[in-house]
Amino acid sequence: QVQLVESGGGLVQAGGSLRLSCAASGRTLSSYTMAWFRQAPGKEREFVALISIGGGTTRYADSVKGRFTISRDNVKNTVYLQMNDLKPEDTAVYYCNNNVRSLNWGQGTQVTVSS
Repeated sequence: QVQLVESGGGLVQAGGSLRLSCAASGRTLSSYTMAWFRQAPGKEREFVALISIGGGTTRYADSVKGRFTISRDNVKNTVYLQMNDLKPEDTAVYYCNNNVRSLNWGQGTQVTVSS
């Protein structure tokens, strides 16, 4: 079983940056297309970004395109999300999973953006 642990969240002012990490244990992530999702209070969990197994293909939700960058290090078994120019509407708990959400969810990491 893969265990996913997200970290790197925090409180930041609008326009600021954060870098999230998703570390895996128990199994390698190198066989999965990986993705980041987020869930704001009272809303459904939504897709943010994905990255292919080799890292050559990425996709982003329109709301984060041009501001967020997903990357991965298969040697470190870790996926990253660099978030720049953060907006209050980016406030949410951020989670990683594979692109079909079939792995056990981690606890997520809280991102709060103040205006």
